[in-house]
Amino acid sequence: MLDFVQQLVSGVALGCVYGLIALGFVLVYKATEVVNFAQGDLMMLGGFFAFTFVGILGLNYWVGFAGAVICMALFGMLAERIVVRPILGYPQFSIIMATIGLGYFLRSVAGMIWGTDDFKIETPFSQGVLRIGNLVLAYDKLSVIAATIILCALLYLFFNRTTLGTAMRASSENMLAAYYMGIPVKRVVSIVWAISAAVATCAGVLLAPITFIHSNVGLVLGLKAFPAAVLGGFGSIPGAVVGGVLIGVIESMAGFYLPQGWKDVAPYIVLLAVLLLKPEGLFGLHARKKV
Repeated sequence: MLDFVQQLVSGVALGCVYGLIALGFVLVYKATEVVNFAQGDLMMLGGFFAFTFVGILGLNYWVGFAGAVICMALFGMLAERIVVRPILGYPQFSIIMATIGLGYFLRSVAGMIWGTDDFKIETPFSQGVLRIGNLVLAYDKLSVIAATIILCALLYLFFNRTTLGTAMRASSENMLAAYYMGIPVKRVVSIVWAISAAVATCAGVLLAPITFIHSNVGLVLGLKAFPAAVLGGFGSIPGAVVGGVLIGVIESMAGFYLPQGWKDVAPYIVLLAVLLLKPEGLFGLHARKKV
């Protein structure tokens, strides 16, 4: 039983990272109907920014965290302006290839600047553990879960309680109608990309205590976060997080209880099974009605 609980917490923590990356997929898709396949690489770059601020420059963890989020938010706006906006309206395949190319570019640049070694960020939660009887839970994993809950709550309040959030929701529903109502759609789209990159950075920094940061980590995790977004229903913000948690838990349980090799396969088997029964994803209908 103790092993089950520990694997469950580990799976939820890893799934929260998947969910935050998947959340970036969903935010960009809802605003522009563009699938940003560089989302995982934005997470990787944000992790490297945080490592630079905290591990190399020696800044306070929270200052470095905030600096990385701000830098990546600006980078997200820049990427949207340079890479995506000039080809909006072209076939979706062109935009998909552009984001894939952006991901390759970011991985190459990260390799040239930071090298190909693995890096780890020391956090205030890296060493401590929570003991409940014989159950031992690492603070780093609990901190990931808590941070994800707080971040999702802040995003919910932003999208549902602020004027800018309402404008973003209106633009995602009908961009042309929002434009005629006086909403600056281009600026809104840029802000959505900024938020998406900032959320990805949070995922990268939260991931750092659990595993290492390296130039290819974004590709690996992005390929797992995308199915998480599909599993939850690609237009659903809560579905992205739930899908990520499900993928993380299934992966953790399969790696512990099933023979070697099932860890990476089991989440995709479950994904295929869910899509066969509910092609729109777990929250697909809810996404079209409300979120």
